[in-house]
Amino acid sequence: MRLLRRRSDPADVERAAPTEPAAAGDALDPRRTPGKGKATPRRREAQRRRTGPVAPPPRTRREAYRRQREQGSDRRAEMREGMRSGDERYLMARDRGPERRLVRDIVDSRRNVGVLFLLIALVYASSIFIPSLQVKAAATSLWLTVLLLLIIDSVLLGLRIRKLVRQEVPDTTQSMRSLVFYGITRATMIRRWRQPRPQVPVGNRI
Repeated sequence: MRLLRRRSDPADVERAAPTEPAAAGDALDPRRTPGKGKATPRRREAQRRRTGPVAPPPRTRREAYRRQREQGSDRRAEMREGMRSGDERYLMARDRGPERRLVRDIVDSRRNVGVLFLLIALVYASSIFIPSLQVKAAATSLWLTVLLLLIIDSVLLGLRIRKLVRQEVPDTTQSMRSLVFYGITRATMIRRWRQPRPQVPVGNRI
């Protein structure tokens, strides 16, 4: 009787039972990161933290390709508009910097002979196919006259670019020759074809 009573003693049973770790359930919980003790956020909670609605995943390969093409088209349109408006983030390396912006404003604020030179050059090229000597002589004289005016206008434009760049951007590291060439090249283009598009009207004082 003493033996049976000793075996059924609750204190002995409690001492004989193995002690289970208190955090066993937490260790088996897949939402907890081992060693850190912090729950990993579920995908639904992470999506809820994002700004804006989350687009559902594409169901087919064709839909994924269409969505990718639309995103690329929107990106290219944004880049074109940024380039046209003179946004520094979308400009090419040759158009970046305050010096280049100043040169563009100088060119766009004046009437340039270079625009006429392109039209007269086209007339002169067309006169080659006309058999009349008088027409050829007149076209040649007109082309040479505009060429002489272009040289004079380019010299005046270069002097103005040098003067204003030294005043507005005195600590520039760019070559003055490259800035003058940049301005003369832009002056020979038709106004509506210039990229970036003009930001100042003709006659504006720079």
